[in-house]
Amino acid sequence: MRALLSVSDKRGIERFAKDLVDLGYEIVSTGGTWRVLKDAGLEVTEISEITNFPECFQGRVKTLNPYVHGGILYRREMADHVEEARRLGIEPIDIVCVNLYPFKETIERTDDFEEIIENIDIGGPAMVRSAAKNFKNVIVVTDPADYDRVIEAIRDGKNSEEFRRELMIKAFEHTAAYDATIANYMNDRFKEGFGEKRFIYGKKLLQTRYGENPHQKGALYQFEDFFDRLNIIKGEPSFNNFTDMNAAVKLAVALGEGSVTIIKHANPCGAALKESLKLSWQKALECDPLSAFGGVVAVNGVVDADLAEEINKIFVEVLIAGEITEEAKKIFESKKRIKLFDQKSSSLKIEKDRFDFRHVEGGFLLQNSDRVKDEEILGAKRVSKKDISDKKDLVMAWKIAALTKSNSVAYVKDGALVAIGMGMTSRVDASRCALKKAAQMGLEVKGSSMASEAFFPFRDSVDEAAKAGVVAIAQPGGSIRDEEVIKAADEHGIALYFTGVRHFLH
Repeated sequence: MRALLSVSDKRGIERFAKDLVDLGYEIVSTGGTWRVLKDAGLEVTEISEITNFPECFQGRVKTLNPYVHGGILYRREMADHVEEARRLGIEPIDIVCVNLYPFKETIERTDDFEEIIENIDIGGPAMVRSAAKNFKNVIVVTDPADYDRVIEAIRDGKNSEEFRRELMIKAFEHTAAYDATIANYMNDRFKEGFGEKRFIYGKKLLQTRYGENPHQKGALYQFEDFFDRLNIIKGEPSFNNFTDMNAAVKLAVALGEGSVTIIKHANPCGAALKESLKLSWQKALECDPLSAFGGVVAVNGVVDADLAEEINKIFVEVLIAGEITEEAKKIFESKKRIKLFDQKSSSLKIEKDRFDFRHVEGGFLLQNSDRVKDEEILGAKRVSKKDISDKKDLVMAWKIAALTKSNSVAYVKDGALVAIGMGMTSRVDASRCALKKAAQMGLEVKGSSMASEAFFPFRDSVDEAAKAGVVAIAQPGGSIRDEEVIKAADEHGIALYFTGVRHFLH
């Protein structure tokens, strides 16, 4: 029995090789792996002794040889394959343990294209694919985490076809992700990320109980390791919890440390950034306590016992924070249905993916990710006669509007969201609905700053804002009726700013 070991990630390879030797396997290896195993005192056959040909072209060609691939690929259950292998002097290779040149690590470390090219593995993927194709006869191992499982399966007589099939799937996932990374990188480098093909893949982190609805299946996949920092303290996160948490955390991070956001069905129903997290929570809750019931809360900071007591006064389905203290966790024990998560950090973090994609029937749309910035307001063009010196509320309103489903408008006063309209077919309807809801909640909109994620097509939204006592408005501008809108702002004495940036969110 022979095992071919050729790995870039050498974690645990010495022990794995020793265990295989103890089970009666002859070890065949290449290059750096061969040296590591030799230095560990193992009897190892160098690959050139199998191929009868030396490694060449600075290691570019090592294993692309019939004595390697024939030994992996010939079918042991077929008499003509066995006879042909005997006639050609090809000996079977029963285990292939390969993981690939560190292409991803290389592109993260350097921009040197020559070095990057040399870290594209050729022989490795070929061996993995050969072994995976012949999984009925060959064990293929691509992950050091599987070494102990493989040894146990061989030792305990559990080397079943089902076991090898599981490893086969993992092997093809390994090579597919590797090739996808290379293709995406080349398109990023030479075609701004928009080549003829774009590959989206992720690593499964967990299965949700179901998808958006009970009749759908669902799971969470991560691109890199972002969700590894998610600490599941209490409860099982659902598919919808993840989408709402994403919206809550993105907004809380955009608003800054010390903010609290409340999300219901992916849209904000409360947000505040005050002098303390406790006050931020109280002011965020004031915006719409009815919708906040059963909502998702993101706290951009540490939830201590004092804050936990406040949040615990209503039913919150999900709470995610930078950190939730042990004392706070004990307070939440009384609420059986609450789900608690933190990131083991003093503040919340987001991954800031470079690309965003949306599924449409039959395909997907790809775009650069949208990011809303303070500078969009701080550097906005004042088009009205009136100006304001303190734009903190306007910045906050702009960020909330940008991260809310279109059409949207947000009204912020003294660091707290006091009215919001979202997902409307008409911008003026969004404005009216927001103000109507604020009146129902008994919230004072007078003196607030208002932002719209896209331009006002008519002056009617400015007129509505004036009735409510809004002092400043931010919008992208760009409508054919901009002059009409500016005139309305001047008539009402409202400061109006054009950002030149639109933030549609559909």
